[in-house]
Amino acid sequence: MTSEQKEPLLSDAKQKRICIISLDDTIEVCIGDFGWSQFVQAILVSLAWIFDAQQSFISVFTDALPSWHCTNNSSCQINKNICNIPKDTWRWDLPTFTSIVSDWSLECSSSVITGLPASSFFIGCLVGGFLLCTLADASFGRKNMLVLSCLIMSITGCVTAISTNIWMYSALRFISGFGRATIGTCSLVLSTELVGKKWRGQVGIISFLCFTFGFISLPWIAYLNKGNSWRVVYLWTCVPAVLYTIFVHFFVHESPRWLYLRGHKEEFVKTLKSISNPATRGKLTSSFFETLFRDLESSMSVSASQDLDLYSAIRLLIEKGWALRRLLTVVLIGFGVGMVYYGMPLGVGDLGFDIYLSITLNALSELPSSLIAFFLIGKMNRKGSLLGFSLLSGICSVGCTLVEGSEPLKWFQMGLEMVSFFSACTAFNVLLIYTLELFPTCVRNCAVSMVRQSLVVGGALSPLLVALGRNNSLFSYGIFGVCSATFGFFTVWLPETKGRLLCDTIEEEERLLE
Repeated sequence: MTSEQKEPLLSDAKQKRICIISLDDTIEVCIGDFGWSQFVQAILVSLAWIFDAQQSFISVFTDALPSWHCTNNSSCQINKNICNIPKDTWRWDLPTFTSIVSDWSLECSSSVITGLPASSFFIGCLVGGFLLCTLADASFGRKNMLVLSCLIMSITGCVTAISTNIWMYSALRFISGFGRATIGTCSLVLSTELVGKKWRGQVGIISFLCFTFGFISLPWIAYLNKGNSWRVVYLWTCVPAVLYTIFVHFFVHESPRWLYLRGHKEEFVKTLKSISNPATRGKLTSSFFETLFRDLESSMSVSASQDLDLYSAIRLLIEKGWALRRLLTVVLIGFGVGMVYYGMPLGVGDLGFDIYLSITLNALSELPSSLIAFFLIGKMNRKGSLLGFSLLSGICSVGCTLVEGSEPLKWFQMGLEMVSFFSACTAFNVLLIYTLELFPTCVRNCAVSMVRQSLVVGGALSPLLVALGRNNSLFSYGIFGVCSATFGFFTVWLPETKGRLLCDTIEEEERLLE
């Protein structure tokens, strides 16, 4: 502990420091030292990413074309397309209820029909992201929006298990995606706003680690239920999510930054006292907060504390030239990263490897990405890291299209694919932390949500490119790589934010630009 931290909390010198700059200084005074209460809160909030990951990639297993075998028929032996041979000459390796394809006899349906559920989920993510992105910055708050989103996604997932046809299934996947759209954003913003700047990056990476664990757990859940119905996989992933949502509602605090900016001063005081260190908590007296509110209200502009309408965050981002330029830049970068991030797991099955092994390897490659970001985010230059990983991901993705042939080359191709996916994962992590720091509290959730939507747009285009690339990988991995590398160059137009305080209002951010 430094000598500055040992000063009495209510000393004249400390109070002067509080009222000079912003709400961020107050947060640093009260919760700047990372304590167990903040750690538990951050973990609880970040766990939402586990269920987010599972629902994002669950269709890889539930909607897959199952393996099949011939029943001793010569015409079947020479045919690789089951649609060109009689139904009674072949049989599924597993029971028909293991996949929606075999369950509803979709093996000979068009790719539009079989890909409809996955596309519906991503379209739902897009619609939900645009319609719900401002609610967490406006009247709902981060916590309530997280609870609502998780509840919609998890309950819809449970109902999905009783789908009777592809159309009902696709509609429910759309609703699930609609609810899922803001989970990652609200979780990331809330967890990082519950801690001081010293631990902001590490806490943000906890969310990405949870997403990785969710991704890794999915092939294991699917493998353990290999002979069971695809409906069981949904129940295994969605019932725990319902229980988690209830737990968050009762045990997680709202963001103190959002509470203050929305005028909920009593809850703001209660939250700060609950998550501050015991040594600091006893000094947070009524007189301290009275002085704090008076100083903050006089130093912050009226626009920061007045009631904001539902879409004021979007309006502020559009009206301010610097904010719009930053937003467009990170959105384009997110689009390129998203194509690789979501496209690689969908297309890795075309490399000729076992699907459970392939997805597990991709998930495992995401783990070191999160660990590297966790331990190095405090030292990493945002611009250089994002640019470097975007370029590496793009180069290796293009390399996958150039390496084809014998068995050794297949493994080398798989290695390039894993490096590309690893780099995209790391770029994804850095990009979200970077976006958090680029925008003030009053529009932060909206900005991060827009970036996540750009990732989803890239993901929504990926299934089409993967389908086109089954005969020529230039249409899949080639386009993935070119987009990732090209849009990654846009990073050079962004300011560096490493080690900078978070701003709470547009005016504070503009003062830094002067």
